[in-house]
Parts: sequence; structure tokens; C-alpha cells
Amino acid sequence: MSLEACRHFLLFAELKRAEVPSFDIYPFCLPAVRSMERLELHPSVTFLVGENGTGKSTLLEAIAVAWGFNAEGGSKNFSFATRPSHSELFRFLRLARGFRKPKDGFFLRAESFFNVASQVEALGVSGYGRASLHEQSHGESFWALFMERFRGNGLYILDEPEAALSPSRQMAALIRIHQLVQAESQLVIATHSPILMAYPNALILQLSENGVHPVHYEDTEHFKLSKQFFDNPKRMLVELLREEPGG
Repeated sequence: MSLEACRHFLLFAELKRAEVPSFDIYPFCLPAVRSMERLELHPSVTFLVGENGTGKSTLLEAIAVAWGFNAEGGSKNFSFATRPSHSELFRFLRLARGFRKPKDGFFLRAESFFNVASQVEALGVSGYGRASLHEQSHGESFWALFMERFRGNGLYILDEPEAALSPSRQMAALIRIHQLVQAESQLVIATHSPILMAYPNALILQLSENGVHPVHYEDTEHFKLSKQFFDNPKRMLVELLREEPGG
């Protein structure tokens, strides 16, 4: 039994390239998918980062569905479909599972969390805090999910969890991520947040037109652009808002 297999729930996702009908059609034409062979994951935290349209959410969704999560989000016990819109990519993925089996798990999609909250309410599912998720603000319901539903020793696949969180809550989310890691969890997170991706020792995978490559935190566009802006916001605003000739 290898040390890696002991630490991971999910070791890697591999694209069954020989079975892909065409790399000219969606979702196989997406940059992250077109060049994909094997996506190695960190035993604790892996971030998928990149510009819109590179395929990070599509890839994350496919991994979640291939693992057995509901496409719109939730745990493995959720099987509702408000409006099926997920791609067929999951059918072309092979997941390598470690020897450990998670005791918990959840797939969070920011864009369909409302549907998950509705399902929780309709089924009367407990474990999401005292108040109904629909009776809280969007940010508070996200935070209740992080604090109440995520129990540790689990696989958590999160698509843009920062969407409803203020900067201070994103910093608090770093603490919660660390607590989950200490509770032997594994997290795979697609994000645009330079705050979240600062988590120490995480694997950051940059998705671009050139495929998927590991990148250091300080070398991400998210960090460099944020730093450039906050180091001199006045100068950046002058550049950004400068009228083009003839405008």
C-alpha cells in the first residue's frame, strides 16, 4: 500500500482519450480537456484556476459526477435534477481512488446552490444549521454549509465557493479549510479568489489555452493583478479608465 494511496481519497482523474468521439466538439474542445491526460490531485487541497471559458468548472463538475455526486450539487444522497445541463465528460473520465474511503462528502456549485437549498428544505434534511438555508442571505447560507454540513474526513468538491463570501468571510473560509484538512479531508476547489488559493502547500493547477500546469501562488494572474491593483490603485484606475483615442 503506497503512502499516497493512504492519504488520498481521490488520487487522479484520467481522460479516456481513445474513447473521445472528437476533440472539436464540446466539452472536449475546451482547453483544459483537449490536452488532458491525467490530472494528479493533492491529498489535501487542489485549486483549479484560470480564465472563464478554459473549462475548470466543466472539469470539476465531471469529476464530481464521476465520483457519484449529484450534478447540481449536494451529497451522494441527492438525486434531483432541476434542469439537467451537465456535460457528458464524466463518462470519459477514469477516477483513481485511494484505499481510504471518505465518511463525508459534498459537491458545491455556486450557481445551483439555490436548488440544493430547496431540496434540503423539501426533504427536511438536518445538519445545515438551525435556520432554513432559504431564510438566510446567500452568504450566510454558504457559510452555514461550510460550518455545519462539512463534518471532516470527507471529499469536498467546490466550484467558486467565494461567490457569496465577503473578503473577511473568505479569510475565515481559509481557517475552515485548514480545520477540514486537519480532520483528514481532501478538497478540490475551482476558484477566482486570490485569498482562498493562498492556502499553504496547496497544489494550484493553472488552466489555460496551453492545457493544465502547476503554478506557484505568486505566479498566478489572480495574485499578480490583485497585487498590482492594490499596490497603486490610483495608477491602475487611470490606466483602466483611460479613454481610447476617438472614444
